[in-house]
Amino acid sequence: MMWYDGGWGWGGWIVMTVFMVLFWAVLIVGLVVLVRYLVGARHHQQPGSPPPPGEGGWQDRRAENLLAERFARGEIDEDEYKRRLALLREHR
Repeated sequence: MMWYDGGWGWGGWIVMTVFMVLFWAVLIVGLVVLVRYLVGARHHQQPGSPPPPGEGGWQDRRAENLLAERFARGEIDEDEYKRRLALLREHR
């Protein structure tokens, strides 16, 4: 029996293997990027919207604590403390 020898030979197998590896790599990287995008979108919120319950509160408290420390050390006076505290609470 004679074999047909008029094709790509081993070069075809190599090219096919490279394209298959590239296909799976692009598919996996695409899925990872999609998942990271969807998970990241949940953590970023629209400006002006209140933070979800249990999230983001520590940043506001930290800013208020730093402001209270500055007031306690005498770096700012009472009027400035109240004005900045109101501004912080307004933008929660």
